[in-house]
Amino acid sequence: MPLYGDASSGNIAEKMLDNRQGCRYHVPMTEKIEKKKLAILRILNDENAPLSSPRITDSLNALGHDISERTVRLYLGELDEGGLTENQGKRGRVITDTGRRELSSARVYEKVGYLASKIDRLTYQMNFDLARRAGTVVLNASLIERENLVRSVSLIEKVFANRYAMGTLMALFGEDERIGEVLVPPGFIAVGTVCSVTINGVLLAHGVPTQSRFGGLLELVGGRPTRFVELIHYEGTTLDPLEVFIRSGMTDYTGATDTGTGRIGASFREVPAESRSRVLELAELLEDVGLGGFMTVGWPGQPLLEIPVGEGRVGAVIIGGLNPVAILEEQGIRVRRPGALSGLMEYTRLFPYHELQERAHLFL
Repeated sequence: MPLYGDASSGNIAEKMLDNRQGCRYHVPMTEKIEKKKLAILRILNDENAPLSSPRITDSLNALGHDISERTVRLYLGELDEGGLTENQGKRGRVITDTGRRELSSARVYEKVGYLASKIDRLTYQMNFDLARRAGTVVLNASLIERENLVRSVSLIEKVFANRYAMGTLMALFGEDERIGEVLVPPGFIAVGTVCSVTINGVLLAHGVPTQSRFGGLLELVGGRPTRFVELIHYEGTTLDPLEVFIRSGMTDYTGATDTGTGRIGASFREVPAESRSRVLELAELLEDVGLGGFMTVGWPGQPLLEIPVGEGRVGAVIIGGLNPVAILEEQGIRVRRPGALSGLMEYTRLFPYHELQERAHLFL
């Protein structure tokens, strides 16, 4: 169901508004209605549980939408008719898979910068305690067909063994299991890999704010990083950069794992210059708990791998969290959804990658 207006409104209505300069211009009411319906879908998607119309109304008003509960009920009825939401009676409404697809594709220009805000949100929400080795980390969940799982095991292990993965831990999920935004469909397995944003959360918990600048394609020679050959800034994209590089066939994990020369996914972060020694300490502790991801850390105000760094800042190159599944695409194994930043997962659910073969057989 397209979200292009109120079915009861008839012809397109327009409302005259004044801008700050005193000029008058027309804003289609249908656009305002569309935004509110999308806002309803976002609220339901973020909650991932049934919500009543009063709860939805309160959330909308808290977000700055001036709307009544009666109008919300009207919009919910239209969303139900379009299959975007489902009425579960007294429990409230839930978003459907169709609604999630609509939310993903609608109003793309509004989603520029959404990835950067999602990084910040998950950084704040995760609660992993480094000392106790407990709490939640940010996980990627990528879907592959169950029939390809056995063939995928050795390739995934190869990336981990060459230290081109975020840490040494991973997870597997069977059909009907949910990992944040991802629901595993019949016939598929979700491969969970630790997202590099987990490092942001750990650093923040220890008083080190992190700026995620971009994701890129990192060139390796002899197993050592030399330069970024492609960059996508998080503030200017609606997609995870590594997903773009994977789909475009621009990676070379096969070369990287076989000879040490190739192209892999990585990201560039900046931290305050004064935190450099603390960051290096935390990097070692992260290695000890299987969450290591630092490839290299620069010096205050100095370029790192030809990337300029601001005064009073230090650059750091972090390994891409999707790297273990990216090699599958190169080998002809379709990854239906390279799911970056899928959601939060308990650290205790993860297992060492060398147990992958044994655990994979449990899903066959």
